[in-house]
Amino acid sequence: MELKIDKILVPIDFSEYSKMALDYSIEFSKRFNSELILIYVIEPIVYPSDFGLGQIPISQVDFEIQSRAEDELKKLIEDKVPSEIKASYIVKTGKPFLEIINSAKELNCDLIIIATHGHTGIEHILFGSTAEKVVRKSPVPVLAVREKKVNK
Repeated sequence: MELKIDKILVPIDFSEYSKMALDYSIEFSKRFNSELILIYVIEPIVYPSDFGLGQIPISQVDFEIQSRAEDELKKLIEDKVPSEIKASYIVKTGKPFLEIINSAKELNCDLIIIATHGHTGIEHILFGSTAEKVVRKSPVPVLAVREKKVNK
């Protein structure tokens, strides 16, 4: 069986962990001649209303976050991804794990390379793990990249 990896989806949250996942994806891309697609997901900012109308999204703030995210993704590609690798980016709004798996389907990606932050205990209970949800629900293989522990 020949392993073909034409498109790799790389979720980015601009943490050092996600940049490490990008480094892995660059190495995979070189070996498999793959296209990289970076994805950043904005969780909608919703503030409660005092007028009994329910919650209202703040669209101007969302627009500024979208614009800033696009600029940062562009810069990340320019700074880290070698020019011979085809790379693009998308910015989505919604629940991160859902947007990641839906984008993997829509874009016909062959692999997702995602960072895991290694939260444990109460932090994991409170925030859950986007990486864990992606691994469980992804329609394509997922490589979860974790920071190496240094033995002392």
